[in-house]
Amino acid sequence: MALPSKSFTIGLLADEAGVGVETIRFYQRKKLLPEPERPYGSIRRYGSAEVFRVRFIKAAQRIGFTLDEIAQLLRLEDGTQCSQARHIAQNKLADVRHRLADLQRMETALADLVERCTAGRGKVTCPLIASLQEAV
Repeated sequence: MALPSKSFTIGLLADEAGVGVETIRFYQRKKLLPEPERPYGSIRRYGSAEVFRVRFIKAAQRIGFTLDEIAQLLRLEDGTQCSQARHIAQNKLADVRHRLADLQRMETALADLVERCTAGRGKVTCPLIASLQEAV
């Protein structure tokens, strides 16, 4: 969806991209978004490219990319280095799968502890607390 060619103040850029003004400033400090020149006696203006860039950053964050990984992807934005972008995504996918496995182990352990609590009603010692104390 192409935006008409127009200029935005930082507030309008933030609104158009669906973020806050501080997010725009943060991205500028992190060098993810260029800060346009300020014409003498005027305010900075942003274009449609910056709106798309902020939307790209937010979309990448939503699927788990870190700001450093997003910076790498932005350096590849001309689209001619697909293999490098794929490599970054493959690394992220492996990381996500590793974290999912960790979460599944955590879920199993917690479910077992909750079951012990249910089965141990009426006892003086809480099985969950006892189990965690033993792990220390």
